[in-house]
Amino acid sequence: MFQKTRLQLTLLNSIVFIVLLAILSRTIYFYTEDQIYRDVNDSLKKDYRSFINGGMPGGRPQGEFLLGPGPSVIVWGPEDTIIEPRLSVDDFFKINEAEFHPEKYDEIEEIPVNGYTYRALSTKVDTDYGELIVQFIRNVDSEKDMLDRLLLILFVGGGIGSLVAVGAGYLLAGRALIPVKRSWDQQQQFVSDASHEIRTPLAVIQSRADLLFQSPSATIEEKAVDISIISKEVRRLNKLVNGLLTLTRTDSNQMEVKKANFFLDELLIDIVEQYSDIASFQEKTIICHAPDQVVFQGDKERIHQLLVILVDNAMKFTVEGGEISLSCLKNASSIILSVEDNGIGIPQDELALIFNRFYQVEQSRSENEGSGLGLSIAKWIVQAHQGNIKVTSEPNVCTRFEITFPRNQKKM
Repeated sequence: MFQKTRLQLTLLNSIVFIVLLAILSRTIYFYTEDQIYRDVNDSLKKDYRSFINGGMPGGRPQGEFLLGPGPSVIVWGPEDTIIEPRLSVDDFFKINEAEFHPEKYDEIEEIPVNGYTYRALSTKVDTDYGELIVQFIRNVDSEKDMLDRLLLILFVGGGIGSLVAVGAGYLLAGRALIPVKRSWDQQQQFVSDASHEIRTPLAVIQSRADLLFQSPSATIEEKAVDISIISKEVRRLNKLVNGLLTLTRTDSNQMEVKKANFFLDELLIDIVEQYSDIASFQEKTIICHAPDQVVFQGDKERIHQLLVILVDNAMKFTVEGGEISLSCLKNASSIILSVEDNGIGIPQDELALIFNRFYQVEQSRSENEGSGLGLSIAKWIVQAHQGNIKVTSEPNVCTRFEITFPRNQKKM
């Protein structure tokens, strides 16, 4: 699929480049032609105006009609023959008399004759001897040769440029498709992982439901374990679907971030109060360190979701007797929010992967069931507030998530 798209992009880019190159070459050629022929045309027009204003050929001596390298004059008689200058029968002009006869009047025309090129300006004159034609003519072989060489250069250059354009277009199309292909691969992986994650709780629910149907007369108490497992998997599935929906909306920019001022230190205190009973039940401690009042501009609901994700992770991976600490500090330019625990930690080689969707750290953590979407959502929330999140960890010592928000956020 991508190869076909690459070829189509190459063809489209090449066509655009070749058309632009043709337009540029045409412009260069006609501009050069105009500049080269300007002096020739000016000299022809000068003699033409002099004649119109009563000058030659009537006032010119006979010798002035001789054909030379500069503008020359030919007078044509009523029978379309050259009467001035008087030419021998073997003269080049006399031999090619028919080709030299003007076809246009009072405007410049180009006359090719046996490999030679002339430019001429002619006009008709009524005389006592009938209608005569006065033709001002000049050889332009050198100018024509120069234009022919320019045309050849443009043609060859255009051909080479077109080949280069095709090659460059192919390479550039490949580079342009790299992020598209990467995004496509990520999407395919996302769908595959999502399908796998959804399939697991569905399989458990189906198997437990089948067991319930095998004992239709059993009491709820007798089947409490199966019902509990079904309920647990339904909650897990619901959490997974909500996470997938959130990430899908963030990818398509459908998730709105409604920013308003609120006290971040008070939000941390609320989170600690919400988790204090759970932490006490699990024989863990959760504390908050927010010495100053911190006014933060952001989406309070999303920041609350961010903290819940980080605290949930800390609670999962902190053993009995452990401590989870939340802190909020501010300086001249930033607001620093952190969640730290002294749990089992994260291996150094996995720190760069934990924000990937569906990624879960090592098999030893499989007992702490999750979807692997929480930290991906957390990272999006931080980025939506123009912040930066980083994690440091030392196995079996501590793990610290530190988020830095700018105090003055730019308008998106």
